[in-house]
Amino acid sequence: MVPFYRRDFNRRYTDEKYAQLRRNLDRRTRTAIDLRVAETPVFLPEAMVRQMIEAGAAMTHQLVSNMEYQRLAEATIPAEYRVANCDAHPNFMTADFALVELPDGTLEPRLVELQAFPSVYGYQSVLTQEYRRCFELDPRLQPYIGVTEEQYWEALRYVIVGNHDPANVILMEVTPEKQKTLPDFRVHEDRLGIRTVDITQIRQRGRRLVYERDGIETPVQRIYNRAIVDEMIRKDIRPGFDLTADLDVEWAGHPNWYFKISKFSLPFLHHPFVPPSVFLDDFLEGKRPAGLSDDRNDWILKPLFSFAGKGIEFAPSEDLLQSISSSGRRNHLIQQRMRFVANVETPFGLTQAEVRILYTWPDNGQLTPLSTLVRLGRGKMMGVDHNRDQLWVGGSAGLIVPR
Repeated sequence: MVPFYRRDFNRRYTDEKYAQLRRNLDRRTRTAIDLRVAETPVFLPEAMVRQMIEAGAAMTHQLVSNMEYQRLAEATIPAEYRVANCDAHPNFMTADFALVELPDGTLEPRLVELQAFPSVYGYQSVLTQEYRRCFELDPRLQPYIGVTEEQYWEALRYVIVGNHDPANVILMEVTPEKQKTLPDFRVHEDRLGIRTVDITQIRQRGRRLVYERDGIETPVQRIYNRAIVDEMIRKDIRPGFDLTADLDVEWAGHPNWYFKISKFSLPFLHHPFVPPSVFLDDFLEGKRPAGLSDDRNDWILKPLFSFAGKGIEFAPSEDLLQSISSSGRRNHLIQQRMRFVANVETPFGLTQAEVRILYTWPDNGQLTPLSTLVRLGRGKMMGVDHNRDQLWVGGSAGLIVPR
């Protein structure tokens, strides 16, 4: 996006540097990474990043302060997954943006999704460092937002571990060894001293939770939650404890926020960067938001609580819309499709970038942007699983070009 850095990188790129990048990532994450790692980072103008940061924060505060919205969002949580003692605000926020071209030729962000759930904070830190190291990039390019690497990890330590002994803090996931995000878990383990624990292996002792650490039953005082309810339902995973019980445990990322700020929020948001969105049941009853096209080819059907783009349909047919049960229609959106601009020059043509702003929000602190995550793709779908068979696409990182 910044021509000088883009062309300089393309000119100096070699397959050997990329191979070194992959080797370094495997070594530093103690895994064989099963993700499409893009050959290039993306060079982001600081002003554009600032636009996204401010928009994501404004939308987040809009939702958290709207008690009627919070009541409606709370009702979307399945009763068996409604966890007690929810915090006043989420500890983690992500805001995904892509770019559209305005009539005057300028580029402007458009929201893809807000999600109050942790992203791959650890892996992204390593990925950004290795892009800079392996490709010998300009040290003035900023991998973080307003913080150093040390401050970045101190911020994560504060929100994830808090004042606890790391031995009493766990990263909780569903079948973590089989997750493609395992590299991220390993980085968190190494940097924070916590352990990754399968949700089925946690045990309840009255109001307390315990896990086995080096053969010793160890109390769990705080949980860094990475378990997604959608996956538990699909795989029929049963936690080793009662999720709904009033437990003596803290949450770093309370599970209820996965539902309370998600795609469900899109019809409630008021911001020029938000595309027109409507719940499917309202849509089928004839309710149309301002700005929604009459052309079916401009519509996207989105399930509310899926992850990584699962279930999204472009130009959904009337038969498909009607086939969704009346009880399921409130869990789907019709959204105006934005024609996102492909403006990252690569040897294989122009590529589209989707930029995620990663925030933390400590229990007694402020919503704070820390870094970016970027996905590169050329098809309709931007997720790394949808771009596995192409080159110069996939998971990437943003490097911010100072003004």
